[in-house]
Formats: sequence, C-alpha cells, structure tokens
Amino acid sequence: MPDTLKPYQTITDFITGRQVPNIGAEENRQALERFLVEQKGYLKADIEVDVDIEMTIAGASHRSQVDLVVRANGGKTRIMAIKCVAASIGSREREIVAAARLLDQYQIPLAVVSDGKTAIVLDTVSGQKTGEGLAAMPSRKQAQTMLKSFELQPLPKKRRQREQLIFRTYDTDNVNVQRNV
Repeated sequence: MPDTLKPYQTITDFITGRQVPNIGAEENRQALERFLVEQKGYLKADIEVDVDIEMTIAGASHRSQVDLVVRANGGKTRIMAIKCVAASIGSREREIVAAARLLDQYQIPLAVVSDGKTAIVLDTVSGQKTGEGLAAMPSRKQAQTMLKSFELQPLPKKRRQREQLIFRTYDTDNVNVQRNV
C-alpha cells in the first residue's frame, strides 16, 4: 500500500495569504474569516489563524491548534476562540470551551463554533450558550465595549487537568485537518 496521502487542492487563506489545504472545514473557515472582517469590522491583524495549543497530560505532550482566535482592545486581549467545523456545530461546543479555557493565562471570554453559515456563541467561564447565529458574534466595536465590563479570569488550577483531558479527547477526533496532512 502506498504511503501517499489522498490528493487535495489548496486555497488562499483570507487572513494570512498562505496556501492551505482545502480539506475538512477549510472553506467554512474562509467564509467565517471574510465575515469577521467584512461584516463584523475586525482587522485581519485582529485574527490569529491556527493558534498553537500544547499541554502535557500524564507525562505525554499533546499539541494541536485552535482554528481562529480574535483579539480586541487594540490587539492586546483575546476575546473569542473559534472552532470551524464542516457540520454539526453543536457537537463541538465542549471542545472549543475547553480550548478557550486553556489557551491563555486567562479564560478567553467567548468560545464559538461555526460552520461558516451559522454559529453558537458560548460564555467560556460558565460554558453557557449566549447566542446563536453569526449575528450573535460581537462586532469589533462591541468586543471592545465588552472588554470594559469583563473581568478576565484565570482557569482555577484544580480544573486545568480536567479541561486538558476534555480538549484532547475531542481533538483526537479531528482527522481531516491541515496539521494532519
């Protein structure tokens, strides 16, 4: 059996300008990137693509990426962590909440799952749904205003291992993603 991967085409990432494999939810991510810039007013510089996340669980390193992370407050503060999916956005809510809790020194306030056409927006600290649909995602201006009332909270140390296990469990199911090509 040959050791070659299934052939794929590439597309240009809207934010970075890099060529990326057009596999899995990539077209949905491109639609969401355009939406964030063209409809929600974010600058391309406000959006991080394929943000590395690394953790050690039971002595073993686990490395992955978060699809998109959106910054506000002049790029100083991460406000949204986003998981782009090909289908069934509800099935990935817990994964992105765990990632938003682990990715930074504080819990990124909003966790979002989107297929590029709709979205579920969750409060990271509580894990509760705050809205549905792309319109529920805050605009750049709304995000800056929101940060004035948010108290950025670190993840309690006693919960870190549990969130790492949850993230890794969901993440290992992500087979049709760029980092595995």
